[in-house]
Amino acid sequence: MALLNLRGDRFKPLTSEQLAPEQKAMVNDLLSGMRTSLDGPFNVLLRSPEMGNLSQKLGEYLRFRTVVPKRLNEMAILMTAKWWSSQYEWYLHTTLALSAGLNAAVIDAIQAGHRPAQMQPDETVIYDFCTELRDRHRVSDETFKAALSLLGERGVVDLIATMGYYDLVSMALNVDRYPLPDGAQAPLPEPE
Repeated sequence: MALLNLRGDRFKPLTSEQLAPEQKAMVNDLLSGMRTSLDGPFNVLLRSPEMGNLSQKLGEYLRFRTVVPKRLNEMAILMTAKWWSSQYEWYLHTTLALSAGLNAAVIDAIQAGHRPAQMQPDETVIYDFCTELRDRHRVSDETFKAALSLLGERGVVDLIATMGYYDLVSMALNVDRYPLPDGAQAPLPEPE
């Protein structure tokens, strides 16, 4: 088995020698998919390898194969990271969002906790859907119809799943106090 290069804080990074067979299966499944590293929540999720492996497979689908366009999916991920003040998630996905074509001004506004002033129409749909679902625990008929028109039923379900999966990721990272790479500054204010 390759060098794991796991990181963590409260959850001490595991080594290859420490892995049980179920954990080895999760690592093999994860690295044989579309991911190239075990960065992020995987050191934590390895503690429950059956759940961790199922969730990482869901995460791979939601990150790499969802029907939600990448720019919009990354926007929803950033909104989730902001909601949780998940430092590493924000740090990682800011670059991915920029690469996917999300405007830096939109990212900056989300980071600051403001509604972005100049969103594209499809971004407005995602922003409204995610914001209503977070704030009201529901979405209005108007917001649902806009999301349905933009994404179709499968896309709306994928968007909900993206928010939920990245809730799990953000919570795992926050509980662990997952470290940023050396020299990186925390991009989000810590909650009081």
